[in-house]
Amino acid sequence: MAEMKTTADQVKKTYSTQSENLKVIRKRLNRPLTLTEKVFYGHLIDPENQNLTRGKSFLLLQPDRVAMQDATAQMALLQFMLTGREESAVPATTHCDHLIRGREGEAHDMSTALDENKEVYDFLSSVSSRYGIGFWKPGAGIIHQVILENYAFPGGLMIGTDSHTPNAGGLSMAACGVGGADACDVMAGLPWEVKNPGITGVKLTGKLNSWCSPKDVIINLIGELTVKGGTNRVMEYFGEGCDTISCTGKATITNMGAELGATCSLFPYDKNMDIYLRATGRADLADLAAANKENLLADGEVYSKPEDYYDQIIEINLSELEPHLTGPHSPDAAVTISEIRKKAEEGEWPLEVSAALIGSCTNSSYEDLAKAANLAEQAVKAGLKMKVPFFISPGSNVVKDTTERDGILEILQKAGGTVLANACGPCIGQWDRQGIEMGKKNTIVNSFNRNFRARNDGNKATLSFIGGPEMVTMIAFTGNLDFNPSTDSIKTPDGGEFRFSAPQAPSLPPKGFITDTSGFQMPEGKGVEVIVRETSDRLQLLKPFVPFKPEELKDMYVLCKAKGKCTTDHISPAGKWLKYRGHLENISGNMLTGATNYFTGEIGTGTNLLTGEKNIAFSDTAAGYRDAGHPWIIIGDDNYGEGSSREHAAMSPRFMGGAAVIAKSFARIHETNLKKQGILALTFADSNDYDCIEEQDRITLEGLDSFAPGKQLKAVVIHSDGSKDDMLLNHTYNDEQIVWYKAGSALNALRDANG
Repeated sequence: MAEMKTTADQVKKTYSTQSENLKVIRKRLNRPLTLTEKVFYGHLIDPENQNLTRGKSFLLLQPDRVAMQDATAQMALLQFMLTGREESAVPATTHCDHLIRGREGEAHDMSTALDENKEVYDFLSSVSSRYGIGFWKPGAGIIHQVILENYAFPGGLMIGTDSHTPNAGGLSMAACGVGGADACDVMAGLPWEVKNPGITGVKLTGKLNSWCSPKDVIINLIGELTVKGGTNRVMEYFGEGCDTISCTGKATITNMGAELGATCSLFPYDKNMDIYLRATGRADLADLAAANKENLLADGEVYSKPEDYYDQIIEINLSELEPHLTGPHSPDAAVTISEIRKKAEEGEWPLEVSAALIGSCTNSSYEDLAKAANLAEQAVKAGLKMKVPFFISPGSNVVKDTTERDGILEILQKAGGTVLANACGPCIGQWDRQGIEMGKKNTIVNSFNRNFRARNDGNKATLSFIGGPEMVTMIAFTGNLDFNPSTDSIKTPDGGEFRFSAPQAPSLPPKGFITDTSGFQMPEGKGVEVIVRETSDRLQLLKPFVPFKPEELKDMYVLCKAKGKCTTDHISPAGKWLKYRGHLENISGNMLTGATNYFTGEIGTGTNLLTGEKNIAFSDTAAGYRDAGHPWIIIGDDNYGEGSSREHAAMSPRFMGGAAVIAKSFARIHETNLKKQGILALTFADSNDYDCIEEQDRITLEGLDSFAPGKQLKAVVIHSDGSKDDMLLNHTYNDEQIVWYKAGSALNALRDANG
């Protein structure tokens, strides 16, 4: 049964297993170990026989816990109900944070959400209670902040059905985003399978200057490595600079490491983590971590000769960083504040800001809000008011109640801010934005983590820029994107000049946190009835996918050849579609609505080759192909499926009859999600072959009769003029994943194995 906090007994068990595993690993490798290796290998199911080839082998691991947010939990738990298990095999929790739409403020928005989403909340509450899963109610907080406050612990391993699960790496926990099928497997008692990650060592030296924040560290890193620079890698931080960053500041960095495509990010255990554990009522875990500290740091030889143990080393001198913003439309479009004006001219960005927002899972800690309030207080004392709408999303009820008691929220509200619910809200597109016409070009600035086109407000013309909460707050008072606190001042009402002083605030509340237990529901077990109405348009019980036969994958149409960035937001957008996350048929109506058609440049539409009709929604065409018994293919560009962990971006294509995605390259989580749902995830052996695919092509896949690890498949592409091209295709399937494919999905394989 789930508990409200990770218990000392759970941590003792993890540390004991880790210690025994690492004795075996040290004998096998006979060399010093990185922190990543200690945590991952410490959770191996079979340390004696596991293939440990970094970057190639697949590890079978035993996670300590599973976390799910309400948008992805619906599908994960609907799948879990089919496994036949009576309760989750590992501690697990469900968190209601994604379905609350921001508009007028906490009271109004919570009331609306509880009414609109009652059916979904009732389902999640009942299914969680039935299967021994802890349930955090709407308003209790954002999943990653609640996890950090209650469940994360140094050296642990967690998977979560949200791509920003790596937030817990700020507390030295290997926390990895996955799809719901992975969560379902682990809750059913199976190992978690993940490619043995490469390791990038990020050495931090110096100390952040007065105007920089942890957000600038990660924006700088993403700008250098790009959104695919961390794929199948762990970002392991080290160096004396680590000790200068608070625990929640570290969490900001590891959270946004998801934008690198990283498996997760890790900081070594230090005094700031010890202080945070004790401040959040977990002194017993702090004591255990201190006693186990040798396994919560890399070995000394790794730090003295890092080039011998890391696959890549990046060095960042914190003292030399300057404030950054990143955007628009991609988290790796990093630019320093001093360069904004020039870049704006080149990109024709409106410098006038139309809204500013702070909070979200990346920057909603006590420290973040306290620093924002310090700046706001300075400005208000000078007679200034915010020039644009300013929204605050606290990370949890604990943070909200504590910042309310300490006067922090009052300062922000008096300056012109609106406090939204303790939820994701505008960060994920849950923003009922007022005052901006759809299609109007405008600039917003926020402390979120992603800024894909139309992500925040549904408006494709909105230019979204990400920065630290300190920069966002100052920009709210100036109304200009190019404000530089090091050089710029603001005119005051009396004609004077006001300059901000660097923000000063404690990382933790001097009076301690206000403890809140009202948002947690303990599970009851077998006697609970799971509530799903047959007539619901929000929830739908799942039916197993039927496996494809090799002979069916002939003369397949190209449904969509996606051009450029095609994230999971493009494949399965959120916003208004979030309400259908538990109803596969309904949510599949949004499939590929954000994808750019390579052949026409149009978004979300293409040609129906059965009827000859043009500019037809991809989802409508896919349904027509499926109903005609005609499997189809998606062609993807680089890093296809970047972004969120949402497995709907794999389940919808499968439900609509998709047989394969052939791309230049994949983002890690999405590639796994495709495999789990029985869709072939293949890459061009020659990336130039992507350019050869034409709109009218028919594609036959060959080699599936002898599908095997490391063995290429072949696509026979028949063009409209009758000519043919043979294209070799690579894949990363192992033996177990091939079993998933042949069974029709990983869930089918699990059910087959259980009889």
